[in-house]
Amino acid sequence: MQMDDSRIAMKEKLEFVGIIKEALKIPIKNPKFFFTILLTFFPLFCSLCLHETMFQRALIESLRSQADDPPPHEGFVIIYRSSWPSPSLHAFRDWIGNFISRKLLVQSFTFLAIIHLFDLLNTIITVSTASAIYAQEKETLTKPFIENKVALFKGPLITSIYALLLNSLALVGLFTLSINIYLMWSIFSTLTYMLVFVALFTKYIEWSAVWNTGIVISILEQNKHGDVALGVSAYISRGSRKRGFLIMLVFFAWSFGLRLSSLCVGWQKGNVVIEVILAQACLDCLGSVMKWVAFMIYFYDCKKRFIEKKFDGSAEGKA
Repeated sequence: MQMDDSRIAMKEKLEFVGIIKEALKIPIKNPKFFFTILLTFFPLFCSLCLHETMFQRALIESLRSQADDPPPHEGFVIIYRSSWPSPSLHAFRDWIGNFISRKLLVQSFTFLAIIHLFDLLNTIITVSTASAIYAQEKETLTKPFIENKVALFKGPLITSIYALLLNSLALVGLFTLSINIYLMWSIFSTLTYMLVFVALFTKYIEWSAVWNTGIVISILEQNKHGDVALGVSAYISRGSRKRGFLIMLVFFAWSFGLRLSSLCVGWQKGNVVIEVILAQACLDCLGSVMKWVAFMIYFYDCKKRFIEKKFDGSAEGKA
């Protein structure tokens, strides 16, 4: 499963566009790749459909209930602009509380846990299969999954939990900043929070690329997982963060755009549209597959550049 250094050295160094092109070549030139991925595609697809249906229906109903209720005080907009009115803050807190309590928070987290496991399984198979194709290995593509299932799943699971915790902390920070931006009455305060939000979001996208590369490392190099895999990812990706940032930004925009489009259709129709949810889940799964193929190629490219720098540094030291 691990591409040796000689094969890495034979690969051409790639920029962002080159990585995307190489990622697209793998499914186009290898129909067996999609057949292998479909083995685990269906459970992830179903769990995504159920979760998105439940979440979007809850969000749309909650937003509509707030839109139908008139403001508690006449001239609310004028008051809001001139001071920080406590009714708006209380209303916002009540909305969050009602939304969470009414829509079964426990079930939502259960679905998210199931989705995470199915997504991880799909990621392992995608990265392993795409890596075998990219390295032009001749063995059967499904062989790695038969030999040592426990070892193959354990390392990526540990790394993905680390990445999930870090990702959750970053999202909590972004969500908190967005609330402050919404509630601020001063232009200066709003602009300040917006600048901090943009800075944190930029770092979040960059960090997400490092975390995803760490998961790829834990799949392809089974002796590295958890904080070790994330540390190796951060180390070898130095000097290549811009390409990782662009890869992550493209696929983040893809997923966010699909979800936003689905919500807009549901808002216009008054409820979620099952056909739209199905299309969103299908395209989201497709985007996830291509994202992991791209990050697999990105990892090998980072490793190639790191090895070249290492050898160049050794040669200069001996000289």
